[in-house]
Amino acid sequence: MKKLLITFLLVFAFIQPTFSAGTSGGDADPKTDYQKAVDAIKHAKKYEMKGKTDKALKRYKKAQKLLIKSNKENPNKPDTLNYLGFTTRKLGDFDAGEKYYLEGLAIKPDHIGINEYLGELYVATNRINLAKERLKILESCNCKEYQELKEIIEGTKKSKY
Repeated sequence: MKKLLITFLLVFAFIQPTFSAGTSGGDADPKTDYQKAVDAIKHAKKYEMKGKTDKALKRYKKAQKLLIKSNKENPNKPDTLNYLGFTTRKLGDFDAGEKYYLEGLAIKPDHIGINEYLGELYVATNRINLAKERLKILESCNCKEYQELKEIIEGTKKSKY
């Protein structure tokens, strides 16, 4: 009887790991490419604030790839287009970044994030009048994005474009 119990316990010990968290076949909800991209962007911003530019750029590139994939699978999502514009701009391609932002605004003209980031792009490309148009759209949102863009336009806040 002892041998049978020991054998059972040993077999159970070897089988149990196949039922560990995340592999049970339904309880774990894997992150989407969009969610992974947002996480990468958050990390990139932290690296950027610490002056670790190379690490930030690496994260922005990773996020951009995930967002491109997400946009192909689920096109015309303003949030995805916003972050595509953002990562593309952060990687130095202002023209392509602007196109993503404008695609997003065509779907949702009052998107807060797109209007702020597009305004920042306009400041970076010395098109202040267009940045002020974005600011005007944000004026009634009662949001931090309005204040941030206003400070960037006025030159009281620096932004790493």
